Amino acid sequence: MSELISILNGNTFVVSDEVGDVEASPTDPTGLFSFDTRFLSKWVLTVGGERLTSLSTDNLQYFEARFFLVPGVGSVYVNATMSVIRQRSVGNGFTEVLSILNHDDEAVELTVQIDADADFADLFEVKDALKKKGSYSKRVEGDGLHLAYERDTYHRTTAISSSQECTVDENGLTFTITIGPHETWKTELDVAIGVSAQHVEGQGRSLAEQARRPIPDMALGLSRWLEETPRLGCDWETLTRTYQRSLVDLAALRFSPLTAGRNSLPAAGLPWFMTMFGRDSIFTSLQVLPFSSELAATTLRQLGLRQGTRVDDFRDEDPGRILHEVRFGEMTAFEERPHSPYYGSADATQLYVILLDEYERWTGDTELVKEFEFEARAALHWIDSYADLQGNGYVSYERRNADTGLENQCWKDSWDSISFHDGKLPGFPRATCELQGYAYDAKMRAARLAREVWDDPEFATDLEKQAADLKRRFNQDFWVADGEYFALALDPDGRQVDALTSNIGHLLWSGIVDDSKAQAVVDHLMSDRLFSGWGIRTLAVGEARYNPIGYHNGTIWPFDSSFVAWGLRRYGYKDEAALVAAGILEASRFFDGRLPEAFGGYPKSMTKFPVQYPTACSPQAWSTGAPLLLLRTMLGLEPMDGHLIVDPALPANIGRLELLDIPGRWGRIDAFGRGRVDTSRVTDA
Repeated sequence: MSELISILNGNTFVVSDEVGDVEASPTDPTGLFSFDTRFLSKWVLTVGGERLTSLSTDNLQYFEARFFLVPGVGSVYVNATMSVIRQRSVGNGFTEVLSILNHDDEAVELTVQIDADADFADLFEVKDALKKKGSYSKRVEGDGLHLAYERDTYHRTTAISSSQECTVDENGLTFTITIGPHETWKTELDVAIGVSAQHVEGQGRSLAEQARRPIPDMALGLSRWLEETPRLGCDWETLTRTYQRSLVDLAALRFSPLTAGRNSLPAAGLPWFMTMFGRDSIFTSLQVLPFSSELAATTLRQLGLRQGTRVDDFRDEDPGRILHEVRFGEMTAFEERPHSPYYGSADATQLYVILLDEYERWTGDTELVKEFEFEARAALHWIDSYADLQGNGYVSYERRNADTGLENQCWKDSWDSISFHDGKLPGFPRATCELQGYAYDAKMRAARLAREVWDDPEFATDLEKQAADLKRRFNQDFWVADGEYFALALDPDGRQVDALTSNIGHLLWSGIVDDSKAQAVVDHLMSDRLFSGWGIRTLAVGEARYNPIGYHNGTIWPFDSSFVAWGLRRYGYKDEAALVAAGILEASRFFDGRLPEAFGGYPKSMTKFPVQYPTACSPQAWSTGAPLLLLRTMLGLEPMDGHLIVDPALPANIGRLELLDIPGRWGRIDAFGRGRVDTSRVTDA
């Protein structure tokens, strides 16, 4: 299989092979996608009746790519007298400048053909291999080809045109050209998308208005984004390259919801999740806060605007609940998936309050915190009322939409991710451990906001009492005494779901772990059962469902490990945090600086390189944010009383490290450190 080349702008993206062609099967995530719909499923170039061979492919920026090609295919290269360049940039659809260079002393006559088609598949029809239910049409109009799909009031169109004269039929565009000796022929191909004008999100722009919006200068936007983020100086080239890659990928993943104007938040990941996700957007915003607060501010505003207001079983919505995802495709429009927005997340609501506090601690922006005080209080009310499904004071989940709702509503949301040690699956409702940690942290952080920003000390005291009671009960009910670790969950009967997982690291991050239990938790996290040398496995070796390439049952998620490292740091385990950071960053070297969603949980001693997970999203927001959070963790960056604390504990192989112009309520400040922590366990081959 050839390498796939992706370019993107918000939730519009193009995925092709290394030649620039698209020949999508019903289950192949290649093509031109926008608003969860594939607007182009075939885009194949032939020159003189021949397919092309790639010489080189340049990903110039995240929004454009250039393909250097020669006619003909085969394993033996023959000196070509002609070359082809395709330069593609994504916007509202994409434009492609096609150049054919004649290197011969004689003129050449050619037939150049672009075969084009669109299946208008919903992204989830691609993901799940489902069939279409509407009708297609094609028409030649002027010098262009118009492809259309219609199902009741749901309409989607693709219009293809060229700047040069051509013959157009229902299969595509054909050029009959003559190129003089040592001359170049060029045309600009334009692929534009069209959507029906329904409003999806209340008072914002319609999809049609969004599809027609002018595209800003993306090169200038990227340049400004990079200029405003801190500058990194480091002796370890791997970290320097990964940091730069992360910043560029975060720029690429910025997504402007219909109600956000020019402001953006992180979309979750390419190709399946190029939209707003509550949990993913919040986690990524937390990771990125020391480097840019823009994403966090937009995330807080947009999620607050869409906070649940009613009980809706189809969407798993409750008053105060923060949404899980927003979708725009056909399956959503016809309620074959939960109507957008969908609220089936049991952690985004707690995380919203956590982000609100962390944002204020970094930025000092009390106005936004005051503006969304109502939403924060509604979120806290959801924790105590709607989320307590069993009346035992713990956050639990059970989907109310049995047909299309998410079965697991924690971050490990695959069907078999929550299991007992022996592999059996618990019933519902399920109360996973990290949900309680997030609830504890949300109450403690909200107490600070109530006391310092909302001028409600009585509410603050009440929240602190609730948090203390939750912590006391949690450390009693979830503690697996004979194993000295916290259970993954409680089942409906209150039994401990006793698999050993990375979730215990999230408990350290939340602060819910009693100090007397912290060492035992750390020992488990750093043991060979959970720590592979590359990062923390999602499920420990020896558990019945352990699989080093199981989605949530043994793989390593860089995002997960970054929050585990933050938790280790919170409890004072600096060297252990540096060890986890070194492992993940060392793994990034094998992914050219771009950490994937997940990779195999094989021990480092076995593979010497991280093993690819076959269907991982890349780029993916919270994996892209992981190196940034690891930098914060290693440097010990912590806002406190309006100042920035710097307390470095760096892996020795990093050498010298400086992070300059860190933004915050203090203005801008520099942080320096030198590697002193022995991490040879993970950095020695």
